Amino acid sequence: MKVFLCGGGAGTQTMEAYKRLNEVIDHSKPCLYVPLAMEQRKYAGCYEWIKEELKNVDIPYIEMVNSADELAAKNMSDFSVIFIGGGNTFKLLHDLKTSGAFEKIEEYLDGDGLVFGGSAGAIIFGKDLEACRLDDANEVNLRDTNGFDVLNGTSILCHYTNQTAEKDEENRRSLLEISKYRKVVALPEEVTLFLNGENIEVIGNRPYFYFKNGAVLKQKKNEFFDISDFFYYH
Repeated sequence: MKVFLCGGGAGTQTMEAYKRLNEVIDHSKPCLYVPLAMEQRKYAGCYEWIKEELKNVDIPYIEMVNSADELAAKNMSDFSVIFIGGGNTFKLLHDLKTSGAFEKIEEYLDGDGLVFGGSAGAIIFGKDLEACRLDDANEVNLRDTNGFDVLNGTSILCHYTNQTAEKDEENRRSLLEISKYRKVVALPEEVTLFLNGENIEVIGNRPYFYFKNGAVLKQKKNEFFDISDFFYYH
């Protein structure tokens, strides 16, 4: 299982993460890009964005899906990486689950597939969507908010400390409450966690934050507290 969990950055913020991606990717296969967290009218712009983001990653081309049903019909082993972009996390998870694509991605990961998730595309790999309720509206009335849970019972929040001081404080207070019953990793846009088998690599030049038992620990670069908490079980 190989999953990049990106805090939601772009350009220079994610340069090192893409460099690491290029080191582990199968260069003979294309990338499958999933923009489903965004509104469909924005997909054309999303495709231009991803081409610029991955311009230094050595792959034949990037293929984009335009619906969750299209994604579910794909043979995911044909692709070197599934890149899942940002937008509304509830919409994304709803579309994956109602189409059957959620199970296809699970099978792909179990078969040693590689996924890169940014923002919403990273949050869905946590235990559930509890940590992002202040950032995203559940307009699709998603009830089953459980994610892929690759961090062993830990939820994920992205864009942490990249918003206004007021918003960051609001999120901090919310995460402290949530962490009384659910561990949370809060990632700034400049940080990516790379789950590579049983190892976790921290990529980025800013601290990130780990909320547990009603308290928060500030992590430095290449530092991961209680790594046993994040061992991947499936």
